[in-house]
Amino acid sequence: MWKITKTESFPIYQQIITLIEDYIEVGQLLPGDKIPAERELAAMLNVNRSTLVKALDELSARGIITRKQGSGTRISEDKWGVFTGQKTNWRHYVAQGSFLQATPYMDKMKQLLRESPDDVTDLASGELPVHLIPKISTPALSWQSFLAEEDNEDMAGYQPLKATIRDMIARDHDVKTSLDQIFITSGAQQALFLITQCLLTSGDAIAIESPSYFYALSIFQSAGLRIYALPMDENGVKLDELEQLYRKHRIKMVFVNPTFQNPTSLTMGTERREALVKLCAKIQVPIVEDDPYSMLTFTDEPMPPLLKKLDPDNVLYIGSLSKVMGSTTRIGWLLGPAAVVTRLAEARQEMDFGLSIFPQVLANHVLNDPDFDKHITWLRETLRKQRDQLIAHLPEGMDYQIPQGGFHLWCHLPENKTWTNRNFDIFLEEKLLVMPAFLFGVKESSIRLTFARLKETEMRNIQRALSRIISIRNDIF
Repeated sequence: MWKITKTESFPIYQQIITLIEDYIEVGQLLPGDKIPAERELAAMLNVNRSTLVKALDELSARGIITRKQGSGTRISEDKWGVFTGQKTNWRHYVAQGSFLQATPYMDKMKQLLRESPDDVTDLASGELPVHLIPKISTPALSWQSFLAEEDNEDMAGYQPLKATIRDMIARDHDVKTSLDQIFITSGAQQALFLITQCLLTSGDAIAIESPSYFYALSIFQSAGLRIYALPMDENGVKLDELEQLYRKHRIKMVFVNPTFQNPTSLTMGTERREALVKLCAKIQVPIVEDDPYSMLTFTDEPMPPLLKKLDPDNVLYIGSLSKVMGSTTRIGWLLGPAAVVTRLAEARQEMDFGLSIFPQVLANHVLNDPDFDKHITWLRETLRKQRDQLIAHLPEGMDYQIPQGGFHLWCHLPENKTWTNRNFDIFLEEKLLVMPAFLFGVKESSIRLTFARLKETEMRNIQRALSRIISIRNDIF
């Protein structure tokens, strides 16, 4: 791991800096990881100790590492993906930019999908397969009719679609809102992008759940935000931890996915939700509630109230159709104060990220189709059956909680071996695509298995591959 190729054109201390930054970028070094002692690391790198110290001093000055006497040198816990360079280095521009390179694990996984798609079992992709997307006919509108619909659109979106979403949110979640508080986006990620670019400033501190798919998104890095992990238990985010983060780092915003959370599929309980909105109102920190999965509940039990319902003024709510209509739909929405909606809409217009009228008209048609609710009911039942099939074929030794909705099963692997980032490559060798815990910002022996794309013919292969993986001895791992 600790190896550099010395070149005369690039000072050795800068090569060491680059090496450590690269390891952070690809997930080989995570927040809080300890770096070997100076004397030991200098020997590993075959460099003078003074050269190493110069590199570590610069990394420390930039906040990438922390150095404490008696406890050694560690990767800073408040630098999840914030990498700053101090001189023009085109390799860094290519590698770092606003959108970070994929990890080696993700690169290998994509290569497998490209080269042998028929030979792999995909439990990683978090998107609906084509056969689960609703078979609803498109409206018989001419080109001129589509263009005429632009008269019903303002910079925050297509008015009929906003009215449909207003009525749907009121019916399903008992949340009352007005059209000027609804912002139509090209998916949830555009909403997140605009929030980070318009409502926050580079250097601001935010808290995100840990583990969380938020960790994998590049939009926080591109905005220069300092990201802090907010640990969870079975009831949701830990509020005492949030208070500590706020006192220590002045958190400016909290990002949560409280219903069928990705990757754990946990749902935050009502009591914890009430306490969270109360705490955030007290410390005057707004909440971003991302809710892509609440349509996909597998039970008839009433869902906990949306955070948006509990505190309409302090919560920005993000919804999307991608998990029920496929990722190509590219329609989402944000509910927030009218002033926030106006600010985000103006910013999008200034960035020339306008939203086409076509997907908005189609989405409005689908949501008003009399067969849409039937499709959602069928989709829930189909996903529930696929969840049960996957669980029935898991080998002994894997621990999990049965998800009550969504796409994902969060599994804990046996602790009889040491799991490092590289060790997860064994899944790829078995041509079994899974999402390891380190991709969600945590170092633990857990994997996310997505059952949305599951095929019945793959069950035996899944069982055999997982059995082989967990039976491998640690000494040959």
